[in-house]
Amino acid sequence: MARKIKQEKDMSFLDHVEILRWHLVRSTIAIFAFAIGAFVMKDFVFNTILFAPKDANFITYRFFCKVSKTFGTDGLCITDIPFTFQSLAMAEQFSVHIWTSITVGFIVAFPFVVWEFWKFISPGLYEKERRGAFAFIVISSFLFFIGVLFGYYLVTPLSVNFLGNYSVSDIVSRNITIGSYISLVRSSSLASGLIFELPIIMYFLTKMGLITPDFLKKYRKHALVVVLILAAIITPPDIISQIIVGIPIMILYEVSIIISKIVVKRELKKEQQNA
Repeated sequence: MARKIKQEKDMSFLDHVEILRWHLVRSTIAIFAFAIGAFVMKDFVFNTILFAPKDANFITYRFFCKVSKTFGTDGLCITDIPFTFQSLAMAEQFSVHIWTSITVGFIVAFPFVVWEFWKFISPGLYEKERRGAFAFIVISSFLFFIGVLFGYYLVTPLSVNFLGNYSVSDIVSRNITIGSYISLVRSSSLASGLIFELPIIMYFLTKMGLITPDFLKKYRKHALVVVLILAAIITPPDIISQIIVGIPIMILYEVSIIISKIVVKRELKKEQQNA
């Protein structure tokens, strides 16, 4: 193992590019393998999963209705989301089917993609850090899947309900293209999954010396503004939705500060031991 690591460290830039290429190739194969499965399971993917937030009986709407009734009101209860789907382009449904399958393939194959990423960067890490491969894959995958579920069960219903009921005039009929609806569900879920990787990103940025806990604390207020902007991008334009989405992101930011502190302490300890 030590000989292999030494050889990889002595490789040229083009050799590293070649290795990276094969990691990307294997990741792409995994994504497309799961994408083919999602393509075949069209009815389940679309009717059971993607179109579910259009139903007023969706679990999120029922949850908010129960919460609303707990406080003696039914203000958060909905009975219908008044829009219908339509397809305006000849290849729209096929295109939606293809890109949705690829997105599902990426989500399902995410642990494998992370594993390939880890194998690429692991030669540059210490032996103790390389032993943490399993923990890294589990934690990063867990955060990603939690983010996807957060986007699907919270961000998507809020967006669908708000935008589906919004109208500038009664003479405008609500006929939503299938492409725009599916794009909303995909982007909300995928964006949330990637945002939940914030602690992992901060870990590596701290390892590279690009950020410090003091830096994160100093710019906490600026981070709040960025979080609200991100929340405004992936949610409907109302303050309640932005707050609901912004709270977990800020929690992740605080967790990132703790992780950054741990990394810095470990690096200082290593420097003292090597001195």
